Formats: sequence, structure tokens, C-alpha cells
Amino acid sequence: MTNIFTCSFSRSRRLSPITLALLALTAQAQQQDDSAKPTSVPGGALAPVFVTANPLGDTDLIAPATALYGDELTRRQTNSLGETLNGLPGVSTTTYGPMVGRPIIRGMDGDRIRLLQNGVAAWDASSLSYDHAVPQEPLTVERVEIVRGPAALLYGGNAIGGVVNTIDNRIPREPVKGVDGAVDASYGGANNARAGEAMVEGGNGRFAFHVDAFDRETSKERIPGFAHSDRQRALDGPDADQAYGSIPNSDGRWHGGAVGTSYTWADGYAGLSYNGYEANYGSVAEDDVRLRMHQDHAAFASEVRNLQGPFSQLKFDFGYTDYEHKEIDNGETGTTFRNHGYEARIEARHRKIGPLEGAIGVQISQNTFSALGDEALVPTTQTTNVALFGLEEWNVTDAFKLSAGARYEHVKQDPTAAGNDKFAGVADRDFNAFSASLGALYKLTPAWAVAGNIAYTERAPALYELFANGPHDATGQYLIGNPDAQKEKAVSADLSLRFASGPNKGSIGAFYSRFRNYLTEYNTGRLVDDDDQVVAPGTDDALNEAVYRGVRAEFYGIELDSKWRVYEHGAHKVDVSLVGDYTHARNIDTDQPLPRISPLRATVAVDYGYGPFGARAEMEHAWAQHRVPEDDLPTASYTKLGVMFTYKFHVGTTHWLAYVRGDNLTNQEIRYASSVVRDIAPEGGRSAMVGLRTTF
Repeated sequence: MTNIFTCSFSRSRRLSPITLALLALTAQAQQQDDSAKPTSVPGGALAPVFVTANPLGDTDLIAPATALYGDELTRRQTNSLGETLNGLPGVSTTTYGPMVGRPIIRGMDGDRIRLLQNGVAAWDASSLSYDHAVPQEPLTVERVEIVRGPAALLYGGNAIGGVVNTIDNRIPREPVKGVDGAVDASYGGANNARAGEAMVEGGNGRFAFHVDAFDRETSKERIPGFAHSDRQRALDGPDADQAYGSIPNSDGRWHGGAVGTSYTWADGYAGLSYNGYEANYGSVAEDDVRLRMHQDHAAFASEVRNLQGPFSQLKFDFGYTDYEHKEIDNGETGTTFRNHGYEARIEARHRKIGPLEGAIGVQISQNTFSALGDEALVPTTQTTNVALFGLEEWNVTDAFKLSAGARYEHVKQDPTAAGNDKFAGVADRDFNAFSASLGALYKLTPAWAVAGNIAYTERAPALYELFANGPHDATGQYLIGNPDAQKEKAVSADLSLRFASGPNKGSIGAFYSRFRNYLTEYNTGRLVDDDDQVVAPGTDDALNEAVYRGVRAEFYGIELDSKWRVYEHGAHKVDVSLVGDYTHARNIDTDQPLPRISPLRATVAVDYGYGPFGARAEMEHAWAQHRVPEDDLPTASYTKLGVMFTYKFHVGTTHWLAYVRGDNLTNQEIRYASSVVRDIAPEGGRSAMVGLRTTF
């Protein structure tokens, strides 16, 4: 990651992590009065502890992982979590229009990617359907941690592809004295987004509080040409109406806020928080369909350090979520999705056992998901998960480290017909899933290191893979689950070469995963109506019938991430970064490609910093994706150019950051291969955004 801001300023009190991150973005890059003792936070960096990848707080990670915070997170923030992370090594997005995007890691999406909020689940419906948004506002996120590949197994079988953990400070984890806060406002982008957030924190060194509120409203997404691709327009026929210049029904609004409080002491903290989220946005596949979403989430978190006895540290996280969204067609509610439940996770770090340092834990969750209405896709299902996990590390020498992790979980799926005849007779399913991993890190020199991981992972089928039986208009399918589906099993490995010396760093790695029973949708070739009755081609609202089945599959690819300081003279600094990735995925049984896999991508960026000024130019190129299933359409290559300019200043005791960002300056028609609506809803055209952020 490239930092284009620097920070050095004096504060008379200890600040919370989120405030440190914001102040690092907005502080003047200048020397303070010699009588003041500066607190330096280079580039907006928080402490380098990577909490998601390793509960031991290790800074030399074996796992392939990425953290976004401070200036880098600000530069990437967009309307959805998926788009914010898109383009990081191995990460793409499901994008279903400008408002909706869920991360894809190494070609895997849905219930193979675990989305966490402060380490535990915040239940929603985003893994069930591509048109369901992730109810998180990027403006309120302090830090995002992404763990790729087998090292994510500590979070369960449905982290088989990776983990995305968003971290905020709604439960303050460090002492806060006095009152501080931040205000953020921006306008622009291809959908004229008007966004703002305000946050206030305060405390007396023991008790602390946090309050935040946000609002985002957007217009329709502007695009360079037709909404439908050339190939799709040919299939539509000459008489079909074609949207041009913007995507119909792509506008939306969401807003919400949070309150939290905690008690901190020298060896820990304990606190509570509540946050609410409301959204109303259009479905880009259906002009008359709106989605109205509501989520309430309550959390408790605590950590106690320096304990006596066999365990030196204990960490507890709990979250309860009540989620609902309605799909409204021409003003009438068609389907209501509900998901409510809790997740609790306890991690205990034990004292050294011989050469071993480690942690063990318990995770318990239960949620009830329902889809009610005439077009109910799945039955009301209660899912219960109880898991034990552990991680051990052995520092064999100063240069060589080994790690081993394991997780055992019991999953029970309990469906109920709830008066819907098509789900009558569905039976409970129970699964026992086991996962284990081994990892090693060897430092060749102080600057060079090699890291590798290998894992065996089992994943219990998701409720929709088992029990689906209904129309899924978002993908134009009638989905039929496999109630006899077995566990998904995979062997995965990755190997990387890393370099880090001063401002220069880089890594290049390869990964491979082989699945014994990869659960995927298989089109039967039949066209059916909403009642799964065969209809003739050309029938209005005809759906492709698809069933879930297990196949042998493999994924492999490469990932590159690097940054180099190419010039430094006085206050002038120039960094060049290069990021790239490639994923190849296929059905081994048929040798056919798996759907929605991003092509080879590469991004080169140049960052310039001089005092309070910063500038960044970035060029991303994605090659064409012709490796698609028979019923899919390929995507063309594109080259996207973006720039960003920043200026930092202060007024009295407040610190300010002003920025302007230009995206897709060459007005390219961009269609992500990972998007299910790529042929009807491209990405936004040329746009500019201005923003202003202040901290006090």
C-alpha cells in the first residue's frame, strides 16, 4: 500500500485508534514547536497488529493478508464494500449496480467468503443473492483486514476462500480523555453521490463514549454508452428499447448511525454498542423493483490481559443482528427476507508450553433466515453452529517460524415449511466439519522472506444450496437445491516471496485449491416459469432452470503487490506501486471454466508527496475474459485511468484534508467479468469527486 500523506503533530491526550487514523490523514506535514512532544503516525498507520489473521498479535504474518486503513482506505472508499476492496491482490467484486458489491477472493464468493464486523457476523442476505447489498457504510469503517486462502480456516468452513473483517471504534478499546471527533463530506462520482459522516468520541480516561451518524444519497449511474453490451443488444432484438447514458433504477439512499460506550483499564476493556442501518435502492435488472433494507446490530466486546494462571489473555466478542429487507415490485411487496441471530466468539491465549505460543477458542452462532412471499426461494431455516479452534506457533529460530491451526465445527440446518407447500417434507441436515492448516515463514535475509501455507478444509452446504426451490429473478434463474448435498472438501496451498526494507516492499505469490465436492449451479437447459413449469423459448419472464450439484473443481493463480520509493529529496517523495493478479478456475469433470472469474489484471500507480500536497495517478488494465461457461458472454478488456489530489491544512486546533478524485478519465466502457449483470449494467463513466474532512 502506498501512503501519500505524512503526519507529525502534538496532542495533550491519548487518542482513540479511529481518531489517530483520521488525524493522520489531515494533519499538516510540518515540524511542530520544539517545546511540544510530537506523536508521529506515518501515513495514517495504526499499530501493525493484524488481529484477523493471528490472535497472537504477531506482526510477521505467515498468512497472505492485506490491511486497509488511513489514507489508503480513504482513497478507495466508494458506494459498496466490494467496490472499495476491488483491485486488491486476489480481490474482485460481485457488483450488481453502483450500490451493491460483495467481495470475491480468488474467484470464490457467496458463503465461501466470511464477512465479519469486529470479528463476528452481522447477519444479512448478501450471500444468498447478488442484488442484496452488504449493510455496511465504508465511511464508518476504520480498518479493513482481508485474509486470503487457507489461513482463514479459524473462522469456519465458509471462510474457505477468505475473510473480510471490517473494524470500527464504536466500542472504544483504548482510554479516551476529553472530546474529539471528525466530520467528512463528499460529492460527485458517476452517480453524483452526496455523502457525509460525523463522529464524536469522549471520555475521562476510564469511561469512553462514541457516537456517529452517516448519510449517502445517489442519482442514477452515468455510463459512456448503452447499458446493454453489444452482444446483449444483439440478443435483445432490433425492437427492444435500449437505455443510453445512464442505468435505469440505479439510484438509492442509505443512512444510519451508532452509539457505543466502554470502560477501559490498564489491562483491558469492556463495552457495548448499537448501530442501525437503513437503505432504499433500485434493482438494475428490473426497472420497477426497489429494495428496502433495515438492520439493527448490538455488540459486546471485552479483552482482559496479563492474567494469572494458564491463560495470559482472554478476548470475548458477541453480536446480535436483526435484519430485514423487502423487494417491492410496482409498489407491492413481493418477497420479504429476514435474518436474525447471534454469534459469540471467545479466544484465550495460553502461556508458553515449551516452545509453543498459541490460542484456543470457542465460537457459537445461531441465526434464522426466512424468505416470505409468493416468490419465496428458500424455507425458513434455523442454522446452529458450534466450533472449537486453535492456533499454535513455534519460533524455531530467529529466522524460521512454524504455525499449525485446526477447527472442528458442528452445523445443523433446521428448515420449516411455514405454510409453503413446496417446502413440505424438507428434512433437517447435520454436518461435522474439520479443517486444519500448516504454515511456515523463513527469513532468507533481514529484507527477504518466504512464506507458505497448506490446509485441508471442509464446508457444510449453505441453506440455499440444500433447500432452494423457487424463482430467482436477480439472476434470471429458477433455483433448485440439493437436499442430499454433502460437505464441500478442499486442499489448498499458497507460497509467496516477500521483500520489505524501509519504504520499499513487495510480494509475489501463487495459490492452488482443489475441491472434491464444489457446490455450484448447473443449468439444466430447460426454460420454466415461476412455478417451475416448462415454457417455450421467447416466453415473457422465462427463467433458466438451475440445480445445485457437487463437482470436482480447481482454482489456481498468482498475486503481486509491490511499492518502491524511486525518488526522495528533502520533502519531495515519489513512490511507484504495481499490483496484479490472475485466477484460473475450472470444473475438472468437464474442463469447463467456472463462472464470474476475473481475468488477468494489473495496476500501476505513482504517488507524489510534498509537504501538505499529495498527488496520485493510477492506471488499471484488465485483459479480456473469454474463459466463460457456455451460457455466459465474454467481457472485453479495458484500461482505466484515475487521479487524486490532496491538500492538508489547519484552522486553529482543527485539521483539514481537501481532496479531488477523478475516475475512469478516459470514459471506458467497463464490464467486470465477476458481475452477474455485466451485460446490462456497466461501471460508471468519467467522473470527479470532491471531499473535505476535518478532525478536532
